[in-house]
Amino acid sequence: MQIKETTNEGLSRAYEVVISAADIASRIDAEVKKIAPQVKMPGFRPGKVPANLVKKMHGEQLHAQTVNDVIRESVDNLMKEKALRPAMQPAVDLAEGYEEGKDATLTVALEILPVVETPDIEGLKLERLTVPVTDEQVEESLKSIADQQKSYKDAAKTKKAGDGDQLIIDFVGSIDGEEFEGGKAEDAPLVIGSGQFIPGFEEQLTGAKTGDEKTITVTFPEDYPAENLKGKDAQFAITVKQVKVEAETKLDDDFATSLGLDSLDKLKELLKGQLEQETNGLTRTQMKRQLLDQLAAGHDFEVPSKMVDAEFEQIWAQLQQEAAKDENPEDALKEIEAEKDDYRSIAERRVRLGLLLSEIGQKNGVEVTQQEMSMLIQQAAQQYNEADRERFMQYVQQEPMAAAQLRAPLYEDKVVDFLFEKADVTEREVTKEELEAAIEADEAAEEAKAKKPAAKKKAPAKKAPAKKEAAKKAPAKKAAAKDDADKPAAKKAPAKKAAATKKAPAKKPAAKKAPAKKPAAKK
Repeated sequence: MQIKETTNEGLSRAYEVVISAADIASRIDAEVKKIAPQVKMPGFRPGKVPANLVKKMHGEQLHAQTVNDVIRESVDNLMKEKALRPAMQPAVDLAEGYEEGKDATLTVALEILPVVETPDIEGLKLERLTVPVTDEQVEESLKSIADQQKSYKDAAKTKKAGDGDQLIIDFVGSIDGEEFEGGKAEDAPLVIGSGQFIPGFEEQLTGAKTGDEKTITVTFPEDYPAENLKGKDAQFAITVKQVKVEAETKLDDDFATSLGLDSLDKLKELLKGQLEQETNGLTRTQMKRQLLDQLAAGHDFEVPSKMVDAEFEQIWAQLQQEAAKDENPEDALKEIEAEKDDYRSIAERRVRLGLLLSEIGQKNGVEVTQQEMSMLIQQAAQQYNEADRERFMQYVQQEPMAAAQLRAPLYEDKVVDFLFEKADVTEREVTKEELEAAIEADEAAEEAKAKKPAAKKKAPAKKAPAKKEAAKKAPAKKAAAKDDADKPAAKKAPAKKAAATKKAPAKKPAAKKAPAKKPAAKK
């Protein structure tokens, strides 16, 4: 193998690699000898087929496979011989006009990782803003859960339905006197004021009593999912079978048991843990921003443009998705387009910080264990169906770059934790509102610095990455430079699930009875 360097500029490298025809031929001959004993051919005993016939039968396939193997090995040897650390997968091209019997000429182009001086981690000073969880906050969370677990009891027959009351109804819908599919239901629950049903439906049942029968007229929205019902006027014959009022929810051990817990004390303990997890996450976010800002301020080195491109593409794709969901998509797209250079600066900062944290981790023995890696792969595999899950896991195990991408966020978080332990940390007790205000103040400060022309070049990441990334959810997978990556919603997530569970029974029947439910987009 002959190697000739053709480019050496900054982090860019390119090489011409020549693999001799004799080397390729000898590899093919060795492969022929290897498979010959297994080849079967009429007129020959098993394992006695001459090598020249084996080569004639399988030569084209063997040649293609051998060339691929030789190219891969040659690139690996190039990396070792030149002590190259590729930033991303090298671009490898086989010269045009290559054919069997000729030397194979490769061009290998890549960017290498920069040599990063080991960052000085002495003298890091951080402030940890802590938020104690009060009994009042726990009680508030408990009440919130109770509100989501509403139950209803029968009201007196003379009770007129009002906001918050539940009606059990039968209904039959028709358009121009003809019933339509999905427009009929029995014992359907409907809470006045919930907005579950199409506009005008619930309002016309306000004041209804048990046993009432009435016909109402409503108009399906223009954006209703069912094409045959969009914008149509419909009549619904309704029988009110029962008016119910909200029953008082007692916050006791029985209530906790209904949620799968042993006692009310256990429920309160769980809620307190969730609140602590949420505030701890906010605390970590604020500390992590301080840490990354200190690292970014002390280091400025060239980073591989391909890594920046990849990071920027992730950010940009997410920004475009978010803009498309905006009330005014065109204006939102124009807004982000005007700040495109700033988002690229954010991508560059993330890459630089990722390399810094990687260097710190390597120099200080920070590792992701095999057990942790296995758990990461298994978790990532859950997004695939059963048939593809095994293939994904094999792919990650066989492709170093894929494994590295999966490993990076956890590795960098472990480095951040390591630096937290090394830093001089002072604590200050604040309220949750003060902590959130501190995070917002940091975001505002970063945005203000970013607007200074001089700051854009020297510290591009100061262009309010936290604010833009939080609002737009720019999804860089490298947690090192994602300022809001650690912002959890420990309390909010369970609450949302509980709300969804509560509403699901009402929504699903409504979806079955197409006319009765508001479209998902409206919701």
